[in-house]
Amino acid sequence: MPERNSTAGLLAGRKVLVTGAARGLGLAFAKAIAEAGGAVALADVLGERVQEEAATLRAAGFEAHGFTLDLADPASIQACAAAAVQALGGLDGLVNNAAITNSGGRDASSIDVETWDRVMNVNVRGTWLMTTACLPALKASGRGAIVNLSSDTPLWGAPNLLAYVASKSAVIGMTKSLARECGADGITVNAIAPGLTLVEATEYVPAHRHALYRDQRAISRDQVPDDVCGAVLFALSDLSRFVTGQTLAVNGGFVMQ
Repeated sequence: MPERNSTAGLLAGRKVLVTGAARGLGLAFAKAIAEAGGAVALADVLGERVQEEAATLRAAGFEAHGFTLDLADPASIQACAAAAVQALGGLDGLVNNAAITNSGGRDASSIDVETWDRVMNVNVRGTWLMTTACLPALKASGRGAIVNLSSDTPLWGAPNLLAYVASKSAVIGMTKSLARECGADGITVNAIAPGLTLVEATEYVPAHRHALYRDQRAISRDQVPDDVCGAVLFALSDLSRFVTGQTLAVNGGFVMQ
């Protein structure tokens, strides 16, 4: 695995909130942001674990704060956003990473309404509400950046994952609409669409789906969290101040746009 290029100073002075940051991709993003010089607020429904990860970052010399967040609960979203902005002393970036994937392995006729609604409430409504809760602070920043985690599944039409695919397709549409709404306030809004990545949340994925990705990628190997971090850092940084409303597929060339 090639070493990650140094990003020291890329996000110096930036204050960033990352949702779903107790593990997996979200935790990798939080660590990368801290290593790039940013102060980071980690939020997750796994309250104890997110506090532990924030403490680990502080012990390593970084500014990090942990918050409990339930994206299915609008009151929790408002409270988390307010607490994060207060702890950081403002907000320059928001990474909407948290999501659930509990419709996997079932065809369209096998998904129950409760499961569909929960996926939409967390992945779509939660992303919308967290974004609007953070908008005043992002506007005040003058260099606000929103990064929405989508997926490459809607780009190729992954089967037996309909609720999740529909939710992540909605995130792409939201990204474009929000980019137009927020442009006048100097806020960029972009989406990152990772391929199947080796994290805890993908352990349920059957071996044949992992093999499909690995075999059909232009870069034929497993995808790991570090592969996605560079795109997120770019979207948060001054390097992308004139890039907005875009969806960047980060999947080793499994899907090419």
